[in-house]
Amino acid sequence: MQTKSEIDQLLRQKCDAREIPGVVAMAATASETIYQGAFGKRDLGKDDAMTADSVFWIASMTKAITTAAGMQLVEQGKLALDEPIGKLLPDLASPQVLEGFDASGNPKLRPAKGAITLRQLMTHTAGFVYDMWNGNMAMYLEKTGTPGIITCQNAALKTPLAYDPGTRWDYGTNIDFVGKAVEAVSGKKLDAYLRDNLLAPLGMNDTAFKISDSMRKRLVGMHARAPEGLGPIPFELEQNPEFHMGGGGLYGTAADYIKFTQMILDKGKGNGNQVLKPETVALMSQNHIGAIEVGKMTTVAPVYTNDVDLYPGMSKKWGLSFLINTAQTPEGRSPNSLAWAGLANTYFWIDPSRNVAGVILMQLLPFADKACLEAFAGFERGIYAGLGAGSGQKAA
Repeated sequence: MQTKSEIDQLLRQKCDAREIPGVVAMAATASETIYQGAFGKRDLGKDDAMTADSVFWIASMTKAITTAAGMQLVEQGKLALDEPIGKLLPDLASPQVLEGFDASGNPKLRPAKGAITLRQLMTHTAGFVYDMWNGNMAMYLEKTGTPGIITCQNAALKTPLAYDPGTRWDYGTNIDFVGKAVEAVSGKKLDAYLRDNLLAPLGMNDTAFKISDSMRKRLVGMHARAPEGLGPIPFELEQNPEFHMGGGGLYGTAADYIKFTQMILDKGKGNGNQVLKPETVALMSQNHIGAIEVGKMTTVAPVYTNDVDLYPGMSKKWGLSFLINTAQTPEGRSPNSLAWAGLANTYFWIDPSRNVAGVILMQLLPFADKACLEAFAGFERGIYAGLGAGSGQKAA
């Protein structure tokens, strides 16, 4: 049908013009795949063609999976959304807030007002931030010699808060602590817990923290956009990490991630297995930050990320752990849909109202790249155009 060829043409053209190195995109309803396409190169340095089963670092798309694991344990009564998490994770028992720096450049800290809860961690309202969008935290890491989060060293988690828990939304390392909470109550390492309770039951056999030999054969190279154009860069997460980064450590395929989105669309069921209760999925899909707004993320590390300002002017909320748009988007996404992304320009959305979800994966820094966002928007528009064609036609 016309829509599929239009999406193909758009994505192929972006790759042919070297605006992006390569891309895999998939869309599905709760029960079937309605679009799949792979274009461009897996690695511009090697000339390997992208394929539907190519493996990407999905970065912060890990967060929704880790949060789903946490919610399984909430269902079982092993975790509680509103208990002080410091009872379980002693490192979070007496949080400190970074207030700035004194005349000598030393960090000024004060005790946080109030305890951190699991709900705050899942909604990015606990006070933890990422240094790439927070200059004070970047300076704190530098002054104290604290490693960055993608080192996957436990020392990377020993940062102060940027503000008091529950007072504002700010994107950060919160979900790494959700992963730690999952480990604490399940008695399993996060990789084993996710494999046994989510990834294997959903048939997501190409998603893992550790890149298997089979995955490595299909691994997509990282690229960077520089003034002179696109080029490959060396990048790989630590394969023997001190902790599994629940906030961004997974590698996986579009076909695997679409299975996760289908599970959300199908009220917790996927691959014949009920991995979450329908009421849990409904809870995860609601606004959990009240009157607090999801704001613009302003970069202090332009090599890794551009400014991120999704749907400027629209009120945006946060679920457990999804961005929620409160109005229809220009691409056609329904109000109260769920979405998020990963640092290397990987994106997904889940629209329960229209029973459709999409995943588009690229492997390019910095994040929120203009050409990548254009590819995502064009793909999403095409999917909704196909749905709008009516008469049960599929965009495939």
